[in-house]
This record gives sequence, C-alpha cells and structure tokens, in this order.
Amino acid sequence: MDIRELNRRALAYAGHVIEGAGEARPTLPTPCADWTLHGLLRHVVSQNEGFAAAARGRGAALSVWRDGRLGADPYGAFAASAKLVTEAFGEEGVLDRPFDLPEVRDGVTIPGAVAIGFHFLDTLVHAWDVAATVGAAWEPDGELVTAALAVAAQVPGDTESRGPGLAFEPIVPVADGAPDGDRLLALLGRSPGWTPPGAEIR
Repeated sequence: MDIRELNRRALAYAGHVIEGAGEARPTLPTPCADWTLHGLLRHVVSQNEGFAAAARGRGAALSVWRDGRLGADPYGAFAASAKLVTEAFGEEGVLDRPFDLPEVRDGVTIPGAVAIGFHFLDTLVHAWDVAATVGAAWEPDGELVTAALAVAAQVPGDTESRGPGLAFEPIVPVADGAPDGDRLLALLGRSPGWTPPGAEIR
C-alpha cells in the first residue's frame, strides 16, 4: 500500500485518540519523559508542520520543526496540521523528493518515501503516548501496526541514533511472542506496560 495512504490513516487514528483525550489536564505526565501532555501534543503538531515544510523543500531549519501552537483547541490545532501535511505529501513527485530532517540527521537529506515512513511511524506511536497518558485504549488496525513494524526495523539501534536528546530512545526488551503492538512500542523505546505515575496498574 502507498505509504501516503498508511500515513493518512495513522493521522486519522491519532486524531481520534487526541479528540478523545478531551479536557485531560495538559500537565499530565506522558511516556515521553521530557513532555507533559501539552508538550507532547505541541510536538505532534510541530512535526506535522515540519514534515509539510520538508516535503516542499523548506525543512532544513530547526525552527520550522518547533513552532507548533495548540491555542485553546489542541484537537483543532492537530487537525489543521494533519490536513497541511497530508496535502504536502500528496503533491506530485513527493516520494522521490529529498527531505531535510534535521532532528534525525542534520545536513543529510532522506528520500521522500522513507521520510513519510518515519512520519507514519511517529504518528502511530505518538497516538499510543497520548492514549497511555489519559488511560485510553490504543487499538490501531493490524495493517497499520504491521507496516509500522517494518519501518521501525529500519531505525538504527546504535548509540549515535538513540538516547537522550536524540530522535529515538534505546530499544526496550520484550518477551518472546509479545504482541506486534508491544514489539513496535519497544522498538521505539517505549515500555508497553507504562502507566502514569501514581496510577493503578491495569
């Protein structure tokens, strides 16, 4: 399936999760240690805007990746940014276009099809971050999870690519035979059993 269609579906699913978060406290801690719920949602919006800029040849400056604003309507801000990036990814020739992704590798361009795969992966896993934060279910369809696993397997596991301040956290070990969703989260440095501090273990 076209990676752009998978990405569109991941954005729709993330939007469903974010809308469901409703009036959750913006200061809630998230599985991403440096971000509250507000910070996480702002990051997601910023990434959508950054990838849209990169698709149009304007992604080299870090500032375009960090300027997302939530205002008084986090879901509305997400929906607007999702529309923006979907439109940018839909442009003719985008799959072969070089993308600047300075948060992944500064000064190195990445083919559009690969870059969109990274956005797809990021979107689906950040949907889990939001769901885990507010205690909601994370139930993307199996096709999305399978496709995301294939992308996640391409992310280097070396210390130059993973760790504090980098785009990805170190891989988390999971049991043999773990569900695909848990394996996906672990490959991206998430502990599948994470719960908010002080929450009852579910």
